[in-house]
Amino acid sequence: MMDTQQIKAWIEAGLPDATVEVVGDGRHFQALIVSPAFEGKTLIQRHRMVKSLLQEQFDSGILHALSMRTLTPEQWAREKT
Repeated sequence: MMDTQQIKAWIEAGLPDATVEVVGDGRHFQALIVSPAFEGKTLIQRHRMVKSLLQEQFDSGILHALSMRTLTPEQWAREKT
C-alpha cells in the first residue's frame, strides 16, 4: 500500500521549492502542490510535470490514482485570503 508521505517526498524531490500536501486511502490520493515552477504553465503542463515525477509508480501499479491541484504561490495566496 502506498504512503502519502512517500508521494509527498517524491514530488518534493522533483519540485524542491514546492509546498505539498497529500491525502489518500492507500490507493487513491489527492495532492495540493504549490510551486513557483508552475508560473507561466498551463494546467495540463503542470499536471504533466507532477505525473512525470511519479511515472514509475503509475507504471508499476503501486500508485493507481492521483488528483491534483497545482497552483503558483500567488494563486495560493489569493485563495487563502
